[in-house]
Order: sequence, then structure tokens, then C-alpha cells
Amino acid sequence: MFGFLDVPVSGAYHLIHWLNPLPAVLAIVLFTLSVRLLLHPFARAAARGERARAVLMPEIKALQTKHGRDRERLAAEMTKLQQETGTSMFVGCLPMLAQLPFFMVMYRVFTTATIGGEPNSLLGATLFGTPLGAHGLAGSPLVFVIAAGLAVVAWFSVRWQDRQRAAGAAEVPGGKLLRLLPYGTVLATLVVPQAAGIYLLTTTAWSAAERAWLRRGA
Repeated sequence: MFGFLDVPVSGAYHLIHWLNPLPAVLAIVLFTLSVRLLLHPFARAAARGERARAVLMPEIKALQTKHGRDRERLAAEMTKLQQETGTSMFVGCLPMLAQLPFFMVMYRVFTTATIGGEPNSLLGATLFGTPLGAHGLAGSPLVFVIAAGLAVVAWFSVRWQDRQRAAGAAEVPGGKLLRLLPYGTVLATLVVPQAAGIYLLTTTAWSAAERAWLRRGA
């Protein structure tokens, strides 16, 4: 189904091996951080989009109060407002969508048993005596360490979002669902290989820190 990803997955896999003789875990962390650094401009664009929505929020709320019962009129007025201000309510979502191909490739690198017709050596490496290819509870005690780390990151991420809303920050489209996503990564550790869990912990920790840094003082 995702055969079109075979070439980029193979390229990413060999790039990680280029980091050898570093331990596999450290190679995974460094590779993930490198990709997230490469994608940082997308995160900056998303932050600018959120600030643009915050500027428009008083006018948007006024339109919702005035035309809340007339969805067609409200949609038309919202479109008119965006055209007049040169701002899109969904501009902050585009960078997130642009990142999806990268994340799909990274996830497959850390979950696929064979790459290029050969066993994925990343999954054969161990940490605390646990194979990085072990799924879920079969990877204990490592799975508990990763899950605990993800839970801490999720808690800080959600708490930060709550503070932003309390301060009057603009709600992003689908914000309520996005608020629950950090905790979804904790559940994911029960079904994915430990290599993928390390990737998830690294990338979510980066996301939380990056988001807080970009929105500071906004």
C-alpha cells in the first residue's frame, strides 16, 4: 500500500547507518532531531498562521455572534473577512500537512522488519537488554520508560495549551482533537516496536519545546 515510500525509506535507513558506529538508539535520536530541524521553517509558518488567527479572533467572534444561526451567511462573511485581510484560517495547518510525508518515512524506518530486502538492523539492536524490534509489553521494561517519557511530554504539552487558551489565544481548527493527540502517543507504545517508541518520544519532545519557544511572548 505504501510501496511508493520504499525508496525514501531505504535512503533514510542508510543515512542513519552512516551515523554508525554510534549506538542505534543515539543514531535514531540524532536522525530524528536532524529531520525536525530541517522541518523547522514549517513550524515557524504555522506559528505565524496562529498569530494571524489571533489578530482576527475578535472579528470572527463578532461574526459568530451575529450570524451564528445562519451557517451559509457566516461562511460567506468569514471568507470575505479572510479575503479582505489576506489571511487564511487554515494557513497554520498547511505546514503540518507538508510534514506528513517525512513522518511517514521516519515511522516506517523504525517499524518495518525488512528494508531493501534485508533485515532492519535497527530493530535488532538492544537497549537495557530489550530488542528495539520488540512490540508493546514484550519490550518491558523499556516500554515503560518510553511510555513514562511520553506521558510527561504530553502533560506539559496539554498544560501549555490550556494556559494559552486561558490567555485568550486563538483556537486552531480541530483544536480539541489535537489536544488529545499527545496522550495517543502513550497508547501507541503498546503496539509499536521500541525503536518507533524512541522516535515518538524524541519527536514529541521536540514539538513541545519548539511550540513553546515559537509562541513565547505571542
